[in-house]
Amino acid sequence: MDTDRIKWNQRFGSEDSFLGERPSPFLAREIGRVKQLAPGMAALDIASGEGRNSVFLAQHGFRVTALDISEVGIAKGMRRASEAGVEVEFRQVDLDGYHIGERYDLIINFNFLLRELIPAEVAALHPGGLLLFDTIMASPQLLAGHNRDYLLGRGELHRLFEPYDGTILFEEEMEEGEMPTARLMFRKSE
Repeated sequence: MDTDRIKWNQRFGSEDSFLGERPSPFLAREIGRVKQLAPGMAALDIASGEGRNSVFLAQHGFRVTALDISEVGIAKGMRRASEAGVEVEFRQVDLDGYHIGERYDLIINFNFLLRELIPAEVAALHPGGLLLFDTIMASPQLLAGHNRDYLLGRGELHRLFEPYDGTILFEEEMEEGEMPTARLMFRKSE
């Protein structure tokens, strides 16, 4: 835990905003559909970082629990939530081996990949609940500086969610640019 926590504390502490203050473009684009389809307003933000997506969800009426390993990121997220006039429950946790104890209507997992956590995320969804996933894909330029274990392969995100009882409502792979990504919206069966 300490190695990851120290690494992320340094990244979040090195600049005013590591990934910016605006929410993920995927989340911002899909918020209308998310609000329409989610069976309720309880949301979980996996690896929330500095809280940009958590604050955005809270601004849209969700009751958000945000999990991250970095106390620096959590402190920034708490400050952002306060400045925005919303409440977010931030928890400092190591997601490696973490047990999700509550149930949620929406779970978002952005810029983070821990394949072993996906079954727990799906299990933590209420019937009809949504899981939005958006993370980095492997590419020749990224393999030089990143651990392959934390990068998705082509078509892998679909394969990871295909066995679960539910429907993949949306998926895409963006292989161009410096940071190729895969995105998916999954809805658990009711």
